[in-house]
Amino acid sequence: MMVSDSLSTVPNPEQIHRAPKVLLHDHLDGGLRAATVVELARESGYAGLPETEADRLDTWFREAADSGSLERYLETFSHTVGVMQTREALVRVAAECAEDLAADGVVYAEVRFAPEQHLEAGLTLEQVVEAVNEGFREGERRAREAGNRIRVGALLTAMRHAARALEIAELANRYRDLGVVGFDIAGAEAGYPPTRHLDAFEYLKRENNHFTIHAGEAFGLPSIWQALQWCGADRLGHGVRIIDDIQVADDGSVKLGRLAAYVRDKRIPLELCPSSNLQTGAAPSYAEHPIGLLRRLHFRATVNTDNRLMSGTTMSNEFAQLARTFSYTLDDMQWFTVNAMKSAFIPFDERLAMINEVIKPGYAALKSEWLFRDTTH
Repeated sequence: MMVSDSLSTVPNPEQIHRAPKVLLHDHLDGGLRAATVVELARESGYAGLPETEADRLDTWFREAADSGSLERYLETFSHTVGVMQTREALVRVAAECAEDLAADGVVYAEVRFAPEQHLEAGLTLEQVVEAVNEGFREGERRAREAGNRIRVGALLTAMRHAARALEIAELANRYRDLGVVGFDIAGAEAGYPPTRHLDAFEYLKRENNHFTIHAGEAFGLPSIWQALQWCGADRLGHGVRIIDDIQVADDGSVKLGRLAAYVRDKRIPLELCPSSNLQTGAAPSYAEHPIGLLRRLHFRATVNTDNRLMSGTTMSNEFAQLARTFSYTLDDMQWFTVNAMKSAFIPFDERLAMINEVIKPGYAALKSEWLFRDTTH
């Protein structure tokens, strides 16, 4: 009797591309097409671009983000945000985002942006949210026409160095049935703890709304502890530094500290972004990235892109890197994907339907292809 080894083999790039994927941590202003940045700069009169030819600009973004410093990495966003100040620009960028993700096999995505960063040309916070939502719906429509299916929800982000978190949280609550699925805070962690915005998190909890917090990326365990135990975050944006609370002995045995054990026991989702972490210095290499150990220990780990332009990445690329590094199979990919869908901010019945009617059948079809292999050679 022949036994399939399809479940134990590393998928090829084409299979990874076709596999249904779920994305929870992706920044709208970090995922523009370089050619779109050039065109929008020309249309709006934005003169700050370091390169005005699309391919060279694409390379510049990646190299500038490769510095190993989170602060330098964040500087690259002045150019993308600089060209995202009109309704038309926001609609276009959001539509292309949904289109690009769908073309990469992403079936569900939560894409975050900070409305307060798009007001320089006179838009209101409400107009920014409505423009982005319009773009997502247009991108979903274009994806359907191209034979791809995707659903995109918006996460409204407040900047942790600013003082508008409560205002943005209230905005997220007003639009929660109109395309916005939750709230986030982002920006440099050091010196800007999440507890500065406690009023926003307390408000969202009273409103039974969802939020994630960037924590445990450039800053360590105190950032994660505050996000969870003071603020009550549903998910951790990155959370990669939870590794600092896990001890691995020479014999391979593992001991979890109190915080790491709490995160695992409570099934708190970690929005891990491997390529981005390499760029910001949060991990030295794919092989040394904590995702390998966190997967082995069955944390609620998810795979994400963070900023596709700056990292020159896609969800398919992230999984391909992990498959090469850790010999992950389609079963591993499905595990990460189901983790992400379980952790999404849409209603439970809709998450369940996505898992049972889209994700699992998609992986089952890929895993069964060995049955129909060409046997003529």
